[in-house]
Amino acid sequence: MDRFIKDISLHQLHVFQAVARHLNFSRAAEALALSQPAVSMHVKQLEQVIGLPLFEKVGRRVYLTDAGRHLLDYSQRVFGLLGEAAQVLEEMKGAQAGNLRVAADTTAGVYVVPAYLGAFRRRHPGVNVTLEVANRSTLTQRLLMNEVDLAVMGQVPPEQNLVAEPFLANELVVVAAPTHRLAGRRRIPVAELAGESFLVRETGSGTRATAERFFAAAGVPLRVGMELGSNSAIKQAVAADLGVAVVPRRALDLELAARRLVVLDVEGFPLVRHWHAVHLREKRLSAAAVAFKSLLLAPGALPAAAGEG
Repeated sequence: MDRFIKDISLHQLHVFQAVARHLNFSRAAEALALSQPAVSMHVKQLEQVIGLPLFEKVGRRVYLTDAGRHLLDYSQRVFGLLGEAAQVLEEMKGAQAGNLRVAADTTAGVYVVPAYLGAFRRRHPGVNVTLEVANRSTLTQRLLMNEVDLAVMGQVPPEQNLVAEPFLANELVVVAAPTHRLAGRRRIPVAELAGESFLVRETGSGTRATAERFFAAAGVPLRVGMELGSNSAIKQAVAADLGVAVVPRRALDLELAARRLVVLDVEGFPLVRHWHAVHLREKRLSAAAVAFKSLLLAPGALPAAAGEG
């Protein structure tokens, strides 16, 4: 078996198929632009590897043997599969096939990336797309282990072998229930929030870290009243008047429209961060990954009212 696979070349099979198609060595040689002795040599070498004759001559006519008919059937399958492979690879070059593995932090994965993936799928319907939503430490691990093609995150880890390109502003605002004492006030001093109970994400959240740095720089203590695991939970708690929170503005479309939350006009806000498209520096991106990254970086690519950021 090993010798059979190792010693048979695709060129020999190609020559064999031409002879089998024409059942004439001269016409096969003409079709292949080879000499008749060269064609005969390739067939003879193939028969030596197989150990069986592939053609028999009866009078002046050439016929396939049983071994020849079996080999013709299998060789046609081989070339058919190679043709399919060539087509798939060509489609992959044009981002029309293949796989795209995307990961995103909790906020971007829920509210930002799906809109981009929707636009991508409309342009490249043949690409199989997967999206993993995880915290920043998990995203970093996925990237470093080459388990995803691209990651979308707000706060990029200081890994030297990562490429991070900003593509979308992420405005952080202070929100409260419509009945809150500060609702409707203009230019609220930061100091007015000193006694407020803040609802925050878990330690390690980029939004929380940004808010903590801002209030520390302003000399105003950020009093944590409750720690919740998602922006959705925080919005529900704020709407129930359990405290105030710093959240991405893109998280608020539905709540603001329904008047369940209000944005407080606090001095120094909004805090502006950016989401980044991140990948391994040495990774050779597939055509699908290149196309998706280009979509992320294209100005105005995100549909309006895309949700949370």
